[in-house]
Amino acid sequence: MSREFDVIVFGATGFVGELTARYLAEHAPAGTKIALAGRSESKLVAARAKLPVTAAAWPLVVADSNSPASLDAMVARTQVVCTTVGPYLRYGEALVTAAASAGTDYVDLTGEVPFVRYSIDKAHETAAATGARIVHSCGFDSVPSDLGTYLLYRKVSDDAAGQLTDTTMVIKAMRGSVSGGTIDSMRVIADQASDPTVRRVLLNPQALSSGPNETVQAKLRSEPSDISLIRAKTVDRSLTGTLAPFFMSSYNTRIVRRSNALLDGAYGPEFHYGEAMAVGGIPVISTIAASVVAAGAGLFLAAMSLKPTRKLLDKVLPAPGQGPNEKSRDKGFFVAQTFTRTTTGARYRSEIRASGDPGYKATAVMLGESALALALDRDKLPKHAGVLTPSVAMGDALVDRLRAAGFALDVTKLG
Repeated sequence: MSREFDVIVFGATGFVGELTARYLAEHAPAGTKIALAGRSESKLVAARAKLPVTAAAWPLVVADSNSPASLDAMVARTQVVCTTVGPYLRYGEALVTAAASAGTDYVDLTGEVPFVRYSIDKAHETAAATGARIVHSCGFDSVPSDLGTYLLYRKVSDDAAGQLTDTTMVIKAMRGSVSGGTIDSMRVIADQASDPTVRRVLLNPQALSSGPNETVQAKLRSEPSDISLIRAKTVDRSLTGTLAPFFMSSYNTRIVRRSNALLDGAYGPEFHYGEAMAVGGIPVISTIAASVVAAGAGLFLAAMSLKPTRKLLDKVLPAPGQGPNEKSRDKGFFVAQTFTRTTTGARYRSEIRASGDPGYKATAVMLGESALALALDRDKLPKHAGVLTPSVAMGDALVDRLRAAGFALDVTKLG
């Protein structure tokens, strides 16, 4: 594809957009053609001035989410558009359709099930026809979830150990902050959840597993619960205590299930996927801690749904464009382990771990490397187009890039 740019970072004046641009300025190979895009040229000039000297000559592109013509012009100039402009339900629809129509690859950070459902319905067929890869969720949501399961699938297949059955990602350790953008997405989803149609999508464990306008109406109990406490030994006998719900499982699980659907059920007919979070290995203490986490999450979601309590929360929660300082970002880390049992009875564990605040520093790495994989590793990418997931769109190319960027991605046979 002959385009003026390899990557355009759209939303470069925002907090995570600037972090992503900084990462690309520091780590993109020499000669990579990168531009910065946003609504305000003056703000773009100021954002570029904060970046390393390697970005000093990066072109600036003025584009607005509310101006489809400007988005069409922007995506026509680049191989990949990398967008941090959310909430995507509010600002992302026109850009997805523009990228699909232009045959331009696309990466974002959405954690919004209704937005991805919209993208599938409105852009999948167009993107498949033009060859565009529309890749959602290329940050902490949902790269560890998606690649953790993909790594298990590859290893189990290589070992001829059958197919995956019950599979669970466990956040073993994490230090970081919830981003202002994530909070704003929660606000939008809370508003939309009053619509019965949206609510059905949110509660459907297979909401993203089908093609355009073909939503599978699966029952909640057909997949592991997103909100229940889990006895750790039911996940794997090496674990102890009680596992708490992971706050993004209701989104990440849908992405992993979409990967399996896009791969024609390659993970196996008995594949089921859930997520949880470790809160200690001592049975009684971990059960209490997990109960507190579950109750707190429920109260938070309820408070976000009510205008009086949301106003109170808005005073203390980070706003879009806000985030922790560099020192705090550097202290962050995460360890995500995914366990599976196969149809032959074998047990495997994948592990993805990285330093840096998961929602900020580590996410900038994952998003930046996803954009570079699509732009620079085109001969290594799987032959898929349409509305995809990170593992289906990039597979081993993204695994290799993240390893080179300092992430650890490993698979172990447990027995």
